[in-house]
Amino acid sequence: MIGLDTNVLLHYLAQDDPVQSPKATALIEGHLTERNRGFVSIVSMAETAWVLKRSYGLTDHEIAATIERIVQAELLIVENEQEVVTAMVGLREGYGTFSDALIGALAVKAGCSRILTFDRKALRLPGFELL
Repeated sequence: MIGLDTNVLLHYLAQDDPVQSPKATALIEGHLTERNRGFVSIVSMAETAWVLKRSYGLTDHEIAATIERIVQAELLIVENEQEVVTAMVGLREGYGTFSDALIGALAVKAGCSRILTFDRKALRLPGFELL
């Protein structure tokens, strides 16, 4: 298994750099195999969603679709995949940001009864309460 940093994933997805994008593509499409998959950490997933929104201007639906493609890629292993899917659904349905939804999903997995926040937008997500 090979760990993939956020920037490798982003250059592959965006195809925005004449030097780094082809290298990322060669790695993901040419080097990864069923026995040698790419590992995408939960941190990389959160960073990817944030950069796609802030730097590339993608909509929440576009980001959710991109996350779905990453999760469905046979040669990638996504850490905490079920929680990533839960967060993706929350983003797609307009409940909050991907990061907020991911925080909520991970808190539920950890057994938290609620998630306290100062973020009023996060209150649209299940389990969040205003502190």
